[in-house]
Amino acid sequence: MTDIAKLIENTIRADVRAVGGYHVPDSVGYVKLDAMENPYQLPDDLRTQLGARLADAALNRYPVPSYRTLKDAICAKLGIPAGYDVLLGNGSDELITILATTIARQERDGSKRAVVMAPVPAFVMFSRSAQFAGADFVGVPIKPDFSLDLPAMLAAIDEHKPSLVFLAYPNNPTGNLYDAADMEAIINALGESGVVVVDEAYQPFAKVSFMDRLPQHPNLVVMRTLSKLGLAGIRLGYMTAAAPLLAEFEKVRPPYNVNILTQVAAEFALEHLDVLDRQAELLNVERTRLAAELAGLPGVEVFPSAANFIALRVPDAERACKLLHGEKVLIKNLSKMHTLLANCIRVTVSTPQENDQFLTALKASL
Repeated sequence: MTDIAKLIENTIRADVRAVGGYHVPDSVGYVKLDAMENPYQLPDDLRTQLGARLADAALNRYPVPSYRTLKDAICAKLGIPAGYDVLLGNGSDELITILATTIARQERDGSKRAVVMAPVPAFVMFSRSAQFAGADFVGVPIKPDFSLDLPAMLAAIDEHKPSLVFLAYPNNPTGNLYDAADMEAIINALGESGVVVVDEAYQPFAKVSFMDRLPQHPNLVVMRTLSKLGLAGIRLGYMTAAAPLLAEFEKVRPPYNVNILTQVAAEFALEHLDVLDRQAELLNVERTRLAAELAGLPGVEVFPSAANFIALRVPDAERACKLLHGEKVLIKNLSKMHTLLANCIRVTVSTPQENDQFLTALKASL
């Protein structure tokens, strides 16, 4: 019999063996406030209509590979500039992988490995996708107030010559919006030498976008997901860029990467976008209330958020998370992500009832 440890040592990359998997905790029986999900389902009548639409899906056939009807719906409903198309992914995670894979030059021709850059702390998949694609990741720390350190970013761009820069707008896990002029300066600094991806996963709550700047910046990609809008379960992300650039990323996209049930569900949801937008507004109202309640607690520092979550600093994040877990409330402990996040936690904005349950449990932990 093959010695499995020796097999893994001989075949699996050392850098892959050295890292842990992406851990998602079991949430059964918990108030789930750790993953920035919309807590509201579609109304009953729409769920019934969606069920009928899904029942008619041709499960015995591959999806139409162009996804033209879904792309047209996204372009028409979600603010894609005229003349621009979209590339679809199995969530934005797959789009990040496609981006990193496309730019990840290898050293076979004597050239240096490609560099992917982002302000940190940032969405962990920026660095993981770069690593697994064979690129180098350079993280540039943000300021203690979570704003961009523009001089540091420009210096790092000059030194490392990144092929790809990610800017999350708003940022995850901090929730804040970077200064748009600073982001524009980074896009201009890259110019013809690199692509800048503005990740707008939380745009339904932030209500700001770089979409209208696409015509001015050939090196700009705007990426979004339907997950935070209320469709996390169907796993659909999309991104847009100048047509010649998008065509290069399209070459790396796997065929049929978006399944037919996702396509049908997304097209149906976009027909009723007003319902999802109203849910986002409810969450924005609750975000304001929850932030105010948190700011009044002793020893708690609340950071501004334009997303559907709030980052806050508590006296002891480890203790707070443990006690909240004991009360069946799941939140995210950010402390181990970066030194700037010492004793920080992140909580998803949810229904008034679940937000109150979180507040009660948090107060007991302080």
